[in-house]
Amino acid sequence: MMQVLIAVIATLIVTAPAVWALATNYYKKVSETKLGNAEEKAREIIDEALKTAETKKRESLLEVKEESIRTKNELDKEIRERRAEAQRYERRVQQKEENIDRKSEAIEKKEAGLAAKEEEVAKLRAEVSKLNEQRLQELERISGLTSEQAKEYLLKIVEDEVKHETAVMIKEMESRAKEEADKKAKEYVVTAIQKCAADHVSETTISVVQLPNDEMKGRIIGREGRNIRTLETLTGVDLIIDDTPEAVILSGFDPIRREVARIALEKLIVDGRIHPARIEEMVEKAQKEVDIMIKEEGEAATLEVGVHGVHPELVRLLGKMKFRTSYGQNALKHSIEVAQLSGLLASELGLDVRMAKRAGLLHDIGKAVDHEMEGSHIQLGVELCRKYKESPIVINAVESHHGDVEPHSLIACIVQASDTISAARPGARRETLETYTSRLKQLEDITNNFKGVDKSFAIQAGREIRVMVVPEQITDSDMVLLARDISKQIEAELEYPGQIKVNVIRESRVIDYAK
Repeated sequence: MMQVLIAVIATLIVTAPAVWALATNYYKKVSETKLGNAEEKAREIIDEALKTAETKKRESLLEVKEESIRTKNELDKEIRERRAEAQRYERRVQQKEENIDRKSEAIEKKEAGLAAKEEEVAKLRAEVSKLNEQRLQELERISGLTSEQAKEYLLKIVEDEVKHETAVMIKEMESRAKEEADKKAKEYVVTAIQKCAADHVSETTISVVQLPNDEMKGRIIGREGRNIRTLETLTGVDLIIDDTPEAVILSGFDPIRREVARIALEKLIVDGRIHPARIEEMVEKAQKEVDIMIKEEGEAATLEVGVHGVHPELVRLLGKMKFRTSYGQNALKHSIEVAQLSGLLASELGLDVRMAKRAGLLHDIGKAVDHEMEGSHIQLGVELCRKYKESPIVINAVESHHGDVEPHSLIACIVQASDTISAARPGARRETLETYTSRLKQLEDITNNFKGVDKSFAIQAGREIRVMVVPEQITDSDMVLLARDISKQIEAELEYPGQIKVNVIRESRVIDYAK
């Protein structure tokens, strides 16, 4: 079996090369046959492709030729159109040149005509000037006036007409302004007054101290009057001890000194020991109490108004104003009232309420020192505000609240209005009879000095001056200017609280008698 297997393997080994050679020859012949067929097909494809390419080439050339012919035709057509358009433009230009030539010829003719007319106008002007001179000479001869006199006469006529027209215009403008502003202004002022109310004390130069009995009068006078002399010397106040039962009167124009004397005397009465040394001690204690009271009153005023950051010295001066009165109106209460009114008006107008209150509170600060220093309370107030670094708005409000200088802000105008409201409302102030009658007489004298005024009457406690004019001398238009002039002169020459209404009346009367 083994030998058979070996024989088979040996046979396979011998026959394998022969089989391989035969297979190789067979496949070679098959490959050559296929390759020959492929070459023939390739030559056929190439020939077909060449024929197709030649055909495409001829077609492309034909298309290019057709396209070039079509493009050339279009270009020729466009060129013809452009030439035609250029010819049309050329004809238009030629027509315009011809028109310009014709117009230039016409202008030249007009210029020649204008030159001739100018010569004629110059001649006419010369003639007019000559005739004008002759006319003026003739007018001067007829009227008996020179040209300067006639000019003055004409200017006077024109001035009178302008015054009349100005008066009418002023009246119309004032009417319109009043119609627009009065309603709002009254609303603001009335609202502010209704919201703010303050108490006032009457102006006085005496204080009354009640005694437990009349025997105390002798003890106050002391042996040979030494106690009363000591008290008067230390306080600067006069003590009036008369038949008034159980009362001593302190008289003095300085309210702070009078307050010190009152407190000291009340302490002495309570203590019972009245002699010069005790009097001196009590006066010193009373002085300290008044100083503390002044400081507390100033601080209370700033807290009541809601103003903070005021210099301590200004606070002390505000406290001193509690003992200062003007026409019976307490200066501190007046300042608080002006501050409240200023704040209310500022809130209505959308302004800085705190700044308005500050300016209103300090507007009369100069009154705290006007007895001690020279100058008006306005000048002193401005100096104090500058010294203690108040803002320019507050300084201007203090400086302008009586109209001495122009206000630079709306807050200054508000303080001015609030001061007038506080001073002018009924019952706020009281005047002495002498001052009152003197002001009424001055008021009537001022108005009677104007030309055309027949008579005038001060009424409404000096709040209104009623002026009767001569109707033949004063026209309705002149009344507007007369009322304004009278108001300005009253403001310049007269000092008064609040405001004064100037009422000018013109009326004509015809009288006849039936007999």
